[in-house]
Amino acid sequence: MDTEVSSLEQSPQELDLEEITRSILFLDKWREIFSYHRLGTNNTTSQNHEGNYISADETEYRKGRPEPRGQGHLPSSSLCSVPRPSIISSNLSGSPISLALAKKLRHVLFGNTDQVFSSDWKKAHFKFNDPFSDLAFALKVEKGGAQSIQMAVQGSVIKYLLFTRKKKDCRFHSLCELSQQDQKQALAAALAGILWDTAAAQKATVCLVTENSYIASTLDYSKDDLAEQLQLFEFSEKEATEKFIYDHLQCFKGEGSHGVILFLYSLIFSRTFERLQDDLDVTTAHLLQPHAGGFLCRQAVLNMILTGKASPNVFNGCEKGESQERLRGVVARSDIGYLQWGQDASKDDRFSQVGSMLKTPKFPIWLCNINGNCSILFCTNRQLLSDWKMECLFDLYFYSGQPSQKKPARLTIDTHSHHWERDRREDKRRPAQRCSPVEMAIRTKWREATINWNGTYPFF
Repeated sequence: MDTEVSSLEQSPQELDLEEITRSILFLDKWREIFSYHRLGTNNTTSQNHEGNYISADETEYRKGRPEPRGQGHLPSSSLCSVPRPSIISSNLSGSPISLALAKKLRHVLFGNTDQVFSSDWKKAHFKFNDPFSDLAFALKVEKGGAQSIQMAVQGSVIKYLLFTRKKKDCRFHSLCELSQQDQKQALAAALAGILWDTAAAQKATVCLVTENSYIASTLDYSKDDLAEQLQLFEFSEKEATEKFIYDHLQCFKGEGSHGVILFLYSLIFSRTFERLQDDLDVTTAHLLQPHAGGFLCRQAVLNMILTGKASPNVFNGCEKGESQERLRGVVARSDIGYLQWGQDASKDDRFSQVGSMLKTPKFPIWLCNINGNCSILFCTNRQLLSDWKMECLFDLYFYSGQPSQKKPARLTIDTHSHHWERDRREDKRRPAQRCSPVEMAIRTKWREATINWNGTYPFF
């Protein structure tokens, strides 16, 4: 009996060590939670194993990433962790960012040089679902402000896979038969194509994080341990841009890569600050807007991805505002379209109505903004928008980006159905809620359409 009891007992030193370890992990967890909500940790500094001081944001990056042995750090298990970004060698031939460029970048994003990206943005990257699956073509998307950029890029991925790659296959099932290599090629082509269009087919810029920091904090600039480590790589050919992105794709798709932020940086530098100034109007002074402790993309960011220009509005051409100011909209048909519907949107607000340039794109793919959430609608028949007879009865596929969706929903759209066939299913007492918001968005393009979900429960 004594032997059995003694085998279960631990020495006081072992008990003390376990208690200390539990206390450290407990405090570490709460420190990350406070950092995640930006409560009293902005000015916190700590020392790394070399005695150098690191900022609170850099400390946040390191949570959840096991440190090498012998450095006196314990791995954290917090769900609020933000991994360190993927970095490349500083010996590549890029141009290090300057303080002046970093300030301009911060101003065009936030309107000041003090704000930095929230943790949901830092975690966001471009990651596909499993190859050879029902969603092999689809990017995984999480909640947060970066979601709209990920879904806009998703549209370009579908465009490449269905319509523009050399071995294009317009069958829907081809989207489910993608290998990991196919996914990588599609992502590189999509990112490069967007940057090239944004650069007006002149000179695209790709931003990557290096191992060196080129900027120190100043009184009017706060470091975020990301922009200060940028190198800018310029390319005068689309093919060279795509090859470079493919060779460094891990910097955009790897966990902890900050891939969406790097792509947004690349968009801005490809468009150039001068062209951005010409694109914007009095309604949009900067590209991101604060929301619920984070940041959302303004319409100018989505239009820059869809059309190549950072137009702040969705109507066609230019309009005059209430004070006769010039408001800029979309001046040409885009490759990827755009539909939007919101429960609280006013039909009388002409500035919020999507124009035909975005409603009728060159390819039958639409980024949909439905009640503030972005999703994708697409058709595998490229002739849908060039032959009116094709628009009588056709299928659209819907991908919401939500983790609960395991395969795309197939919707059959009938634009020539009789009104009584639709009236039987609609509750006229609640016009704003009688249909799924997805159906309402579709009817902003095909007003009298009847929509069959083919056995799928409608998305609300």
